[in-house]
Parts: sequence; structure tokens; C-alpha cells
Amino acid sequence: MTTPHDDLLPGTRRALLHRIAVAQSDGRAPSLVATVVRGGKTVWNGARTSVEGHGPDENVQYRIGSITKTFTAVLVLRLRDEGLLDLGDPLEKHVPGTGVGEVTISQLLSHTGGLAAESPAPWWERTPGWLRPELADVLGEQPFRHPVGRRYHYSNPGYTLLGALVEELRGAPWEEVLRREVLEPLGLHRTSARAHAPHAGGWAVHPWADAMMPEPAEDLGRMAPAGQLWSTTGDLARFAVFLAQGDDRVLSAESVREMHVPAAPPEAAELASGFAYGLALQIMHRDGRTLVGHSGSLPGFLAGLVISVEDDVAAVVLSNCTSGPPVFTVAADLVRIVAEAEPRIPEPWRPMTEVDQEALELAGEWHWGTQVFGLRLPADGGLVLGPLSGAGRGARFRANGDGTWTGLDGYYAGELLRPVRRPDGAVSHLDLGSFVFTRQPYDEQAPVPGGVDPGGWRGVQ
Repeated sequence: MTTPHDDLLPGTRRALLHRIAVAQSDGRAPSLVATVVRGGKTVWNGARTSVEGHGPDENVQYRIGSITKTFTAVLVLRLRDEGLLDLGDPLEKHVPGTGVGEVTISQLLSHTGGLAAESPAPWWERTPGWLRPELADVLGEQPFRHPVGRRYHYSNPGYTLLGALVEELRGAPWEEVLRREVLEPLGLHRTSARAHAPHAGGWAVHPWADAMMPEPAEDLGRMAPAGQLWSTTGDLARFAVFLAQGDDRVLSAESVREMHVPAAPPEAAELASGFAYGLALQIMHRDGRTLVGHSGSLPGFLAGLVISVEDDVAAVVLSNCTSGPPVFTVAADLVRIVAEAEPRIPEPWRPMTEVDQEALELAGEWHWGTQVFGLRLPADGGLVLGPLSGAGRGARFRANGDGTWTGLDGYYAGELLRPVRRPDGAVSHLDLGSFVFTRQPYDEQAPVPGGVDPGGWRGVQ
């Protein structure tokens, strides 16, 4: 008897429940709700609550804070994919008159624009948005804290500017554009800018007493693109699947993968801890795996969404307290529990449906100087280059349709691989970003830079 692919084993379910139970108890959270996704489907929901006999489920809304930024980034990348902007464009090109127009769209997405972390006082998360009606009120008189493009510095005002960019180019409010272009196509019907019942109330838990006090739930106004949204674990689970796989109705898989790539130089401490930031996605190396996702917080609420693309597992954890359970870490732990207890079963190997003979001619052993590399032709139609032993530069390549190939990752990302042929049509060598790869080490028949010693290989002299 076999276990259905989408069912978790009883031991795994108990381990997941134990983890969130510890998080809710130790973190003294009024409630905590979690969902795990595997293979694009929800496979587990769990909740713990301080209310006897009643627990939230995957349809109860919580505020998700800065996970909102990831939704805003999707809107910006849609504009890029439609050709309405380039990520290298200065903001001034599309939203003039802000006073920070030299900052590029990419820098805003990756928090490298040098902008302040917060808007000027009063504390924007606990005050109504009408106190900051214009972008100038969000940015203040001294919006910069660092030179533009020099370092990662998280900025909520930066995402307010991105929301304004969306509104300028779409000619409609950010909330309306988000609903039309992302929420409705992905079926995220329980995600909204304002709370809709059933929803959790936000609470502050006293640090030295088991007592609570309600937190205000302010409309953030101009700051909405940085942290306004309410959502559920059910909706965020579907959003996690989208962030792992893409959806052509919203954003292609290629553009979604772009969000996963580190775009901001980390601080030394972040580098040591394995943290980086892409385009509105946090990237973390933990327990031997790469995780992407985002955390979020507003007074009264904590949120975490974590994805392991390699394991095909994601987790969402939401709680309704200002501080307490480390929900992003808990979500990462839920991913680890499933990935380790029930490792991903790979798809069966299958041969390619059609063999490109010119590409097949390139497969096999190549030499860069004296280092030996292998070039493989996988079923997806690309090429994979890697050293046969020891460390070395490897990369995947995609075909350009003209006999050349472009690197997708690693040292050769964006570099051109060009097979060079002899007059008889046979491949002489590979030119990869000016490096010459030959079938034999320092092949004297190939144009090896610097030439090949006419005496050839020799022993001790």
C-alpha cells in the first residue's frame, strides 16, 4: 500500500502541530495559524489559539504587513514585461518631482536606493494615513540615509514610491490595479486592503504579564503599497505557489525567478547569517537549503511566508500579536520538517522528445586550459557546463536560436557561448566570453590565446 502523493504521514503532521504549538505557547500569541504547501497543493493546515474551543482556519484574515511589498513588486515587474519601463530607469522618468528621482526602479525594489527606513514621525504604522497625504509627507525633508546604490537599507517609503509608479502608469489606484491584475487572476479572494470578516483582531501582549491590549488597525493611506494588505493562510499558500512557479496570467516563471536572485549587497552580518534580498523577496540559506519568501509585521500582527523551490514545499504562518513568535523562523521550520521527513520524490527520468543534432555535437568533454569540463544536453533543451572534478565555474545555458547560447547563472550569467566551426563544419572550439574551450587540453589546432608551445607536452627536463 502506498501513501497518496498529496498526503502527509501522521508523524509529519504531528511534528508540524508540535512546532506551531510550541511557537504559540512560547511566543504567548493570542492565535497562530499555519498552512503547508507541497507540489502546488495545500497538504496541511494547523492552528493554536487562546480561545477555548475556537481556532482560526485558513480562511481567517490577518494583516500581513510587508508581505504586501511582494505583491507591489509583481505589479512593477508586469509593467517591465509589458515594455512600459525598464528596471534601470530612474524614478524621475515616470514619476517626476519626488526629489529622489535619481533612484532607479531596481534600487527601490531591492532596498538599495539609500532611502530612510521609515517616514517622518509620527509612527506611521499606528497613525492614520491621512496624516501623510502626499509623497513629500512620506519622504520628509531628508529622505536619504545612504549614497544611492551603495548598500542594502530596508525602506518602507521606497515601496510607497513604487505604488505611486504603478498608479502613474496604470492611471488607477494601487488597490484597484492589484485586485484586477493579481488577486482576481490568482483566485486570492480573501486578500484585500481592508479587513473582511472573519478576521483576527490585533493585540499587544504585555512583556512582563500575561495580559493583552488591542492595537489600532489604521488605514495606511499612501503607505499602503508597503504594508496594507490583509490575507489568509489559504490565499498566501496560493500566492506561494505562484512565487515558486509563476503564472502566465500574472507573471511568467522567468520573471518570478528573477525575484529570487540576490539584488542587494548584504551587510557583513547578513552575509555571515546567509541572508540576502532579491526583488521584494528575502533569501536565506538555512539547514542546507535556499529559502525565499518575506516576513511582515504591523502593530498587532506578524506574518511569514517561506518557500523552498528545490524541495517544492512552502509554508505560511500568521499570528495576531505585535511581537512574540518568530513566525518567519517557524515557517522555515515547517518547510524543513516536511522536506526532511518526506523528501521530494523526483519525476521519472524521460528522454527528450526531439534531439537537436547541432547541440548534441557539443555534448561531452571540453578543456579550459588544463581543467576538464563536461557539457551536458538535458531534456529541457538547454546546456549545462560544469567541472568534472574539483571546484570550477559551472552554468546553465539557454539557446538563442542562432546557434549561440546565453548563460543563465553563476559566473557566466549573461555571457555568450559560441561554437566556432572549421571550414569543413566541424566544431573547432567553444568561445565563452573570450575563454577558449577545446576538446584536448591546449589543442594546437585551436586558436588558444597565447599560442601553444611547439615542443608540446614533455616530462622532467
